[in-house]
Amino acid sequence: MNDSSWGAPSGPGYWGPSGQGPAYGQGPTYDQGPAYDPGHAPAGPAYERHAVEETRPMPIVPEMPDVPAGGGDGDQDVDRGAARPSGPPVRDDTPQEPMPSAAPQPAPAPASSRPQPQPQQKKSAGRDLGAAIGVGVGLGAVIVASLFIVKAVFVGVIAVAVVVGLWELTSRLEERKSIKAPLVPLAVGGAAMVVAGYVRGAEGAWVAMALTALAVLVWRMTEPPEGYLKDVTAGVFAAFYVPFLATFVAMMLTADDGAWRVLTFLILTVVSDTGAYAIGWRFGKHKLAPRISPGKTREGLVGAVTFAMAAGVLCMEFLVDDGTWWQGLVLGVCVAASATLGDLGESMIKRDLGIKDMGTLLPGHGGIMDRLDSLLPTAPVVWLLLVLFVGS
Repeated sequence: MNDSSWGAPSGPGYWGPSGQGPAYGQGPTYDQGPAYDPGHAPAGPAYERHAVEETRPMPIVPEMPDVPAGGGDGDQDVDRGAARPSGPPVRDDTPQEPMPSAAPQPAPAPASSRPQPQPQQKKSAGRDLGAAIGVGVGLGAVIVASLFIVKAVFVGVIAVAVVVGLWELTSRLEERKSIKAPLVPLAVGGAAMVVAGYVRGAEGAWVAMALTALAVLVWRMTEPPEGYLKDVTAGVFAAFYVPFLATFVAMMLTADDGAWRVLTFLILTVVSDTGAYAIGWRFGKHKLAPRISPGKTREGLVGAVTFAMAAGVLCMEFLVDDGTWWQGLVLGVCVAASATLGDLGESMIKRDLGIKDMGTLLPGHGGIMDRLDSLLPTAPVVWLLLVLFVGS
């Protein structure tokens, strides 16, 4: 393109093609004249060429840092020192779209902040299994030795377990709920209850239970009346829950094959708990009572029933006199049900108190009450079924 196509006439009154300002260039300002009328534009080669050149769409060129504004359009003859035309004929009204560019790549995260794959966690038993097994074996040896050597010694073991269990229960009630169940009459009455059940049977157990409840009422009268009702209510509950239910174990011992009946009762309860734990830990997915004991599952209950039924058949066939296999099946189902309910019952008590274990006396187990939870409600069930199946 030559300079004549971009130059403006030097005479006054000439307006640029837009009719909005003076002609292009950096010359003097021209006087205003008539508005530009495209329909009456003067003809001639210069005008036609000028119109063609000025209405040509300008190419879109991205701005480069080393090229001045207005340059780089391919017209090498244009004076780069002169101002570019600023009117509409040479302005490209089409919005310029940015050149496509590669999307910015995010900076790689530091190795320390990158999410690391979490190793698969193994199921945990929740307790020290080594200590639990060791304590369980030790307790079992003491119980079996006392059971088959001298029955009176085993009665003493029951009485000691009852007194310790009462101490744990009343201590937790006072710590967590400010309930002061009198321990002295409960401990004396509980031990007497076990001995009375062994000596006088069910009648002696009921009499000892009534006298223990009366002793709790009287003992609490020596203190201020505030909280009397809740204290004596908790005391009577403790007397029934721990020593009275344990008395049925002593009453089982009075039969001719009493030691084998007690051993059957212990085996079935332990096997039920073990089956529930093993199957529930390995296959448990459906919660049995999540609001009471989140760890118990329906699969664990099935395992408890299955294991207890198998153990019941073996015990009734080989340990109990005149027992039959079908009686073992019934006994196993009932033991699994009562043991599970007993465990849930103590779990409800501990959840109400806001504690995990009743005590810390037995490593890996908790307290004595944490081992008696399934034994206590199962004792009257086994005693009654054995009386019905094979007599007293």
